Amino acid sequence: MAKPPVAIESLVEKWGPHLNYEPPGGWRGRGEPEKLVKTHCCFCGQQCGIQLKVRDNKVIGFEPWEEFPFNKGKLCPKGVKRYMQGNHPDRLLSPMKRVEGTGFVPISWDEAFSTTVREIKRVQEQYGKNAVAFLSGVSLTNEKSYLIGKFARVALQTQELDYNGRLCMVSAGTGNKKAFGIDRAANYWEDILQAEVILCAGTNVAECSPITTDYIWRARDRGAKLIMIDPRVTPMARTADLHLPVRPGADSALLMGILRVIIEEGHVNEEFIAQHTSGWDETKAAALGQTLEDASRISGVKAEDIVRAGKMWGEAKTSFLLHARGIEHHTKGVDNVLACINLVLATGRIGKPGCGYGTITGQGNGQGGREHGHKCDQLPGNRDITNPEHRKYIAEVWGIPEDELPGKGNTAQEIMNMIHSGEIKALISICFNPVVSLPDSNFTREALSKLEHYTAIDFFLNETAHYADIVMAGSLHEEEEGTSTSAEGRVIRIRKAVDPPGNAKADTEILLELANRLGRGQYFQYENAEDIFNELRVASKGGTADYYGITYERIENEMGVFWPCPEIGHPGTPRLFEDLKFHTPDGKAHFHPIAHRPSAEEPDEEYPIILTTGRVVSHYLSGTQTRRIGGLVDLCPEPYVEIHPTLAEAYGIADGDWMRVESRRGHVVLKAKVVTTIRPDTVFIPYHWAGKRSANNLTQRALDPLSKIPEFKKSVVRIAKADGPEAE
Repeated sequence: MAKPPVAIESLVEKWGPHLNYEPPGGWRGRGEPEKLVKTHCCFCGQQCGIQLKVRDNKVIGFEPWEEFPFNKGKLCPKGVKRYMQGNHPDRLLSPMKRVEGTGFVPISWDEAFSTTVREIKRVQEQYGKNAVAFLSGVSLTNEKSYLIGKFARVALQTQELDYNGRLCMVSAGTGNKKAFGIDRAANYWEDILQAEVILCAGTNVAECSPITTDYIWRARDRGAKLIMIDPRVTPMARTADLHLPVRPGADSALLMGILRVIIEEGHVNEEFIAQHTSGWDETKAAALGQTLEDASRISGVKAEDIVRAGKMWGEAKTSFLLHARGIEHHTKGVDNVLACINLVLATGRIGKPGCGYGTITGQGNGQGGREHGHKCDQLPGNRDITNPEHRKYIAEVWGIPEDELPGKGNTAQEIMNMIHSGEIKALISICFNPVVSLPDSNFTREALSKLEHYTAIDFFLNETAHYADIVMAGSLHEEEEGTSTSAEGRVIRIRKAVDPPGNAKADTEILLELANRLGRGQYFQYENAEDIFNELRVASKGGTADYYGITYERIENEMGVFWPCPEIGHPGTPRLFEDLKFHTPDGKAHFHPIAHRPSAEEPDEEYPIILTTGRVVSHYLSGTQTRRIGGLVDLCPEPYVEIHPTLAEAYGIADGDWMRVESRRGHVVLKAKVVTTIRPDTVFIPYHWAGKRSANNLTQRALDPLSKIPEFKKSVVRIAKADGPEAE
């Protein structure tokens, strides 16, 4: 379809986002709960424990779950308000179809399923199996992630499957596998408490992972030093022992500069390197080949601060390095990850108490989701879809001939490119909002308008679903049983608290019915979520992400089990590499020589300013959920432009003025927030909003060549003072 069926304003008026301020029954009339359900937060990868209050099949509030070991009852603003979406007035209560000039109207489930299946079959008969793509969300449970991977490859029989974790963890995962042979944080968070030095690179911990802040503060109470690498003075950076205000896109130059200092100061663990690593000589040469002056010039960080960072890290006896999207959302995101790992390996601080390395997972099941199904290049257990042995094993588990198992597909942005070029004609999505979350939003909107059919599965009508032909009303986090895997690698239980409201269905039920109607139901004979998990356990057995020894019963009794856990009697693995054996072919950890290279865009006369993007504490991802919760919206109702006073003065912009920010792809008009906590050559915009206020109207589709993650964290723009806001 060429565009949404009616004006966007009409869709927003009917389907939201509208603000919900009260739980079911109101604050005074909701009554006492009939039960408390121990489960986990539906938002970020910390997966904090929470108890949901349930009455009359509705979630009416929460209680802290103080016994759960990760957060011990503590929650961030999003966790406190997460239950406000269950009985929301915007909630989708039945399947719908688009009607031109009218909008979306309710239909029967039979019509929704029949239309979707008919269109899938038509497109595949006319254009081939791979003309249908599936884009999935990674806030889903392990069971649903596994089911989606199997559904796409066995029921749809397409290779074109990917997920919105492609916008999150893939640079970290690629770097981890290259260095360690396994894609997981090397340590559980308890090891942070014993670290003498903590280095956080590209992570606004206090706003994006608030409970991790508690671990860092407790370590600092015991004397730990904190180094923060970020272009902005984020809340944690304000109190850090050392803040390194790196120029966006120059992280690897800074990190290799720190490695040079570690070498020159004699803090290298030669014994560990000789016995347990490879690639050191080349990496050492690369570090020494970049002068400290060059590292300072490229990164924008003072040479004396680079030296100070190297000495702080090198002199410590224990240390913990954490990084997130700030270093990963780049065309050299994998290089940045490997440069971080080089610091850990050079000092040999891995596999021991208080000595660790972790990638802060962004989305709720960003860890488990990428291990078991809906990633274009992977099969369950973190297996490689191009590996003949891996393919053979999974085909046997699924009961299909190996030659029926599709090959490696394309990544999320590449799929959108293929939709735009006409190679992909039909799309199914679930809990993915690419109109807001993919870069270059105008391109994404153009692409969606070229689809011959689009079915969206979700619990709210997000901005991408405005372009759908069929909308299937799916389920919230608390409306299905399942498991999730936290940033630490802890597999936990998601417990069903309530049924989906109205005529909405559980996501799993929707997928199983589609598989049945596609004539492939014999491969999807499950009675419940535990059946799916037990098949996942078998499918993961022998893979690097081995869940075979984990059961629902064990998770319940042990408050989570850390993978790998290859047998029922295995205790799980909170800390990897304690035997200093790595999952690489040679059993060693691999150094990688990294040389700085330019970003896809660099400032020039026409676009002289760097734009970087990120999150705020009160919102989550594309805002599909949080922009509907009044208490969160009140904390941050609008996006804004952070700009340094020096840059603002040069353009005649004062705090609170409207300003226009324009890239080669689009523009936004937002209010200026003049702050001293950002580099003078950089502006920052949070990305949780849609339409003309979306930061991704500005960002670019350039990808890291290995991870295929878009370069959200560096685009170039020009700015000007504006007279006022633009109408939506």
